[in-house]
Amino acid sequence: MPRMVRFHEHGGPEVLRIEEIEMAAPGPGEVRIRVKALGLNRAEALLRAGTYIETPPLPSGLGLEAAGLVEAVGAGVAGFLPGEAVSVVPPRSMARWPAYGEVATFPAALVVRHPPQLGFAAAAATWMAFLTAYGALVDIAGLRAGDVVAVTAASSSVGLAAIQIANRVGAVPVAVTRTAAKRDALLAAGAGHVVALAEEDLEARLKGIAGPEGVRVVLDPVGGPIFEPLTAAMARGGILIEYGGLAREPSPFPLFTVLSRSLTLRGYLVHEITGDPVRLERAKAFILDGLASGALRPVIARTFPFDEIAEAHRFLESNAQFGKIVVTV
Repeated sequence: MPRMVRFHEHGGPEVLRIEEIEMAAPGPGEVRIRVKALGLNRAEALLRAGTYIETPPLPSGLGLEAAGLVEAVGAGVAGFLPGEAVSVVPPRSMARWPAYGEVATFPAALVVRHPPQLGFAAAAATWMAFLTAYGALVDIAGLRAGDVVAVTAASSSVGLAAIQIANRVGAVPVAVTRTAAKRDALLAAGAGHVVALAEEDLEARLKGIAGPEGVRVVLDPVGGPIFEPLTAAMARGGILIEYGGLAREPSPFPLFTVLSRSLTLRGYLVHEITGDPVRLERAKAFILDGLASGALRPVIARTFPFDEIAEAHRFLESNAQFGKIVVTV
């Protein structure tokens, strides 16, 4: 029987168990994949800890991203053949379609043939990061050439994907990070400018970079006190897209700045894109074209073997990574 990762109680990485589970045949509209690589996401650590937006009954599987080979298809599925290399668009429910396993089953609509030169590890590191960044920057904010876009948590997989997408459309990406330790790596990854929160005045630096026009788009998964300097540096009519909430401090609402500059502060989940077939097809076309041309490329921080899934989660929660953590199966 194939092995899967499950947890029987909420807690730290130590609650993750590798267990042999009998797998049912893929149902109608589903594809079963022999997994070769997994991409790790912070959402999975939150689910494991019991603090995610989804609260499944226990024991539960987990995982949102995988790449591997088609093993079998369910009734009504056309266009996929056994042995084909594929990767997976993150499903809405990781408890319903968990990726952490030697075998995993997903809806056929979320299975993608990626460029063959990508490889399994890179393919498993692609879809969550690039779909999240594309949906926010291109689909919602309409990012365009010449725009200045501030990207916080810039060394995360989504942050690095956002930098690449900004460059692809001709915008100016400003990477916002905690300290200067990752400055050179962020510049090498395509950031036009880097701002170190703990060492520089965020508002002043952003205003100096953007000039009188201001920062038109902000992509932020942090929240908390940085709302005030971020919005203070924004352009009239600008948009701040919040897709996380990592800060432990309260997030003040900068009322008078929002009013005086007609700003939009918008919450965002990648499910807006993955749950809309038309928007998802546009996103996939943009990303696949960028991957094929080399304009977009996943950044992998570190790989772990499947048997070290708990250690991979510890590294995920250390915040030491630059890019995506991948587990090979």
